[in-house]
Amino acid sequence: MGKGYRCFQREIEGHLLTIETGHMAGQANGAVTVRMGDTVILVTACMSPTPKEGGDFLPLTVDYEERLYAAGKIPGSFFRREGRPSQEAILAARLTDRSIRPLFPKGFCNEVQVIATVLSVDMEFQPDVLAGIGASAALTISDIPFDGPLGMCRVGIVGGQMVAFPSYGQLKESPLDLVVASTSDAVVMLEAGAKEVPEDLFLQAVLYGHRLNGEIVAFLQEIAREVGVPKAPFTPAPSPDPLLVDEIHTRFGEAIAQAVFSGAEKGERMAALEALLRQVTAALEERFPPQAINAAFRRVVRAVFRKGVLEEGRRPDGRSPREVRPITCQVGVLPRTHGTGLFRRGETQVLTITTLGSLAERQELDTLSPEESKRYIHHYNFPPYSTGEVRRIGSPGRREVGHGALAERALLPLIPSEEEFPYTIRLVSEVMSSNGSTSMASVCGSSLSLMDAGVPLPRHVAGIAIGLVTGEDGRYRVLTDIQGLEDHEGDMDFKVAGTERGITAVQMDVKIRGITEAILREALEQAREARLLILKRMEEAIAAPRSTVSPYAPKVLRMTIPVEKIGTLIGPGGKMIRSIIEQTKTTIDVGDDGTVLIGSPDPEAVERARALIAGLVQEVKVGDIYTGKVTRLIPLGAFVEILPGKEGMVPLSELSDRRLSRPEEEVKVGDEVTVVVTEIDRLGRINLSRKALFRPLAPGGPRAPPPPRAQPPPPPRRPQAIPPGARGSTPGRPPPPPPRGSGGQPAPRRGP
Repeated sequence: MGKGYRCFQREIEGHLLTIETGHMAGQANGAVTVRMGDTVILVTACMSPTPKEGGDFLPLTVDYEERLYAAGKIPGSFFRREGRPSQEAILAARLTDRSIRPLFPKGFCNEVQVIATVLSVDMEFQPDVLAGIGASAALTISDIPFDGPLGMCRVGIVGGQMVAFPSYGQLKESPLDLVVASTSDAVVMLEAGAKEVPEDLFLQAVLYGHRLNGEIVAFLQEIAREVGVPKAPFTPAPSPDPLLVDEIHTRFGEAIAQAVFSGAEKGERMAALEALLRQVTAALEERFPPQAINAAFRRVVRAVFRKGVLEEGRRPDGRSPREVRPITCQVGVLPRTHGTGLFRRGETQVLTITTLGSLAERQELDTLSPEESKRYIHHYNFPPYSTGEVRRIGSPGRREVGHGALAERALLPLIPSEEEFPYTIRLVSEVMSSNGSTSMASVCGSSLSLMDAGVPLPRHVAGIAIGLVTGEDGRYRVLTDIQGLEDHEGDMDFKVAGTERGITAVQMDVKIRGITEAILREALEQAREARLLILKRMEEAIAAPRSTVSPYAPKVLRMTIPVEKIGTLIGPGGKMIRSIIEQTKTTIDVGDDGTVLIGSPDPEAVERARALIAGLVQEVKVGDIYTGKVTRLIPLGAFVEILPGKEGMVPLSELSDRRLSRPEEEVKVGDEVTVVVTEIDRLGRINLSRKALFRPLAPGGPRAPPPPRAQPPPPPRRPQAIPPGARGSTPGRPPPPPPRGSGGQPAPRRGP
């Protein structure tokens, strides 16, 4: 322990929260370890000594480093070390970033990096929320300018009661998984997944989390008083020249207002504003540099927009504050995909495609979570043409990952179980055009696409984004269905998804120090009102899932085999199941309970695989009669496939009621013959007979019926001398002699 080591503890709703400082990462501006249960996370905060040159924004980076040793795991990659961040790590980093970003002072442009490294996890307390608490603590005790602290907690509902910091097991029972970040007086960030939770219950959970965060904030303030250091002075980024701003507003304010509130579409509005900027620059460039004119012009645009919304209730496209843009919905847009949904709201347009696969195609997870795989996946793409831009296309960024995860979470409560719908489901949302809330359009497009694919959703899911504009005098206005300009110049982006019964997902970010209960309540009500309207439009396009999946989707057949036969189906090293897959070109997934799922677009292939598996695991008993095909011949007899994948041997002496010198005299490969099982030896080898069908299977037993001939009867032949009793066990006759050539020993049952 270093000489500056300090340990602080506080009980929060029965859970001991421990924060240590002065123990690790001593060269960072601020560093703490946060522990709850056996989950431990190190969070550091560092700041560059000088502002970023030419910057007019906060260059904040938050990284969340998963270390699989924390859960006692070795990475599954080829190199056996952690690589690029997992989706869970990206979402955890965004959770912290979105919470702390609004609390940095305006004009602060020094680079700040927060790194959360997971050191230990106990599979009970989730580390993502502890990372948020740690970031707030590290920044608060450091010299980095930060208007915190804030608290972060997870809230669940178990047995009708609110639960703080629920475990993974409790969350499986909870209809709500909510993360709340807040200061002592306002909510800053919300992230939630829910199972159609009513708005009133959701609001109660938010207020409960806000109260818990008040205790955490008080705890962090106590730590700061003990070990905190003074904040470093900084020079705010220069603001636009007030005289220049006033001159632009006086001379061009009316023209700017006409361009902002023209009711035109995004492209026309931007073109009009760019034309005005060129006009302003030409008029003032002799006295002011172009960069200063541009900054002042943007400041006037922002002021004009906010005044129009707050004082006049105007919106750029002419809508009222609670009005939703025109909506169109289409399904079945693409001919060969398994399902498609095209959703458009104003200029925002998203095409979502559903692809169905076998359960063997589920995604394997290599993370710190107890989940090892998932069968429902949503991916979101935001190509440059969606905003009319030219830029490089690369791997999905954090924004794309976050939007895809939000849409995935919104649909998850309605996705049918594996037992009801044994498919892996992948959705891909392609943003065709963007002007506000493409993530919520992805939710709507996904719901349409899933129903078009025949996925049995019980009802549609829709989403909407709610905005906010606030004034210095406490006035505010909540806006339904915000578009790009309202998102950029406004103070809140509050996304709410759900069904007619309640909320399924929420994500809220703010640019101010938080929002009050009154604003939150109003925003939830406007979101519910808009969601019900959108759901009606979606039902007009497709009201219920299609009765069958696409003809191009794989057909999945479910069958059950005895658990003790799983090894037989798998075979040594997977040899048998691989053989069936190769023969039939199907996918086969075997569960620990004996459930077998067979998938293929070809129904005949599915049936062939089913027959092979059924034959492989079917119990063969002595006395059973089968009609099968001759698969190969050897000097000692013939092998017959009595069931798919299962064969037995008919010794030469048992192929016919006449004496044979070789099996070709009676049968050839491919012939169908009827045989009876006479013996199963200790190694599981099956011995068959044709001749036994003409005699009782045991002394005094019933005589089997004559077998149906697979070939025309042979031509009459000359009588042969048959030793007495050779044809059976007729009473009074001696038993038949051993087969010819055996030297008095029983005939061998297997060839080489």
